[in-house]
Amino acid sequence: MSRLVVDNPWERLRRYTPARIALGRSGVSLPTRPLLDFQLAHALARDAVHLPLDREGLFAALEAAGWPVAPLRSAAETRAVYLQRPDLGRRLDAASREKLAALAQHGARGFDVAFVVADGLSARAVNDHAAAMLEAVRAPLLAQGWRVAPVALVEEGRVAVGDEIGEILGADIVVMLIGERPGLSSPDSLGLYLTFAPRVGLTDEARNCISNVRPQGLSFEAAAHRLLYLLTEARRRRLSGVALKDESDMKTLAPDAAARANFLAPER
Repeated sequence: MSRLVVDNPWERLRRYTPARIALGRSGVSLPTRPLLDFQLAHALARDAVHLPLDREGLFAALEAAGWPVAPLRSAAETRAVYLQRPDLGRRLDAASREKLAALAQHGARGFDVAFVVADGLSARAVNDHAAAMLEAVRAPLLAQGWRVAPVALVEEGRVAVGDEIGEILGADIVVMLIGERPGLSSPDSLGLYLTFAPRVGLTDEARNCISNVRPQGLSFEAAAHRLLYLLTEARRRRLSGVALKDESDMKTLAPDAAARANFLAPER
């Protein structure tokens, strides 16, 4: 009797990637196991979108690590409103603006960098990874004399809400830690967005992004290395976004290896 499931000859490549390749087939359909795995991944991605931010847990973890924290909210009052009205997630509500303005009036201005943590489209990513990511960059920044603002912890926030926060605090640079849109193999991916001279009205070409920060993706140490490079260059060159390229990996290569790393460079 022939086997019901026909294996794919690429199956040995699956050890190198979480992508859904070489799943085999049963007749003209997927075998049952890959089909169930897909349905589970889809359910996890949907759950990540609707999972609430663990504000109390994050607040406690950050304060225990020595970070002062300012809890805030966007203008989106509920998760349903947040998903249907992206514009409201890009601005603070009135109470949060007043809280930050009071903080600024009491002398808490003139920061080199402000970190903002927001749930985005995966609160799971923020709940699981934000505190560890901040801890990975804290010591190097303080050792280099950076003036770091209190961490803004925003519920129902999108990337651009960091621009308003940075502007109110008078920060030179804002770094947003936010849950990225879940994928079928990465429901817990954390994104980092860096913006120089943040202000309301900026668009995405003004930002630098470090994506897929999680244990199964880009490690906290590797993400911190890239972020510290971008922070240093943004402050030195007074810009960010498309004008600022991430060349952090080039620092670790020998000059001849760095030239070979650019496949567009002509051979000598």
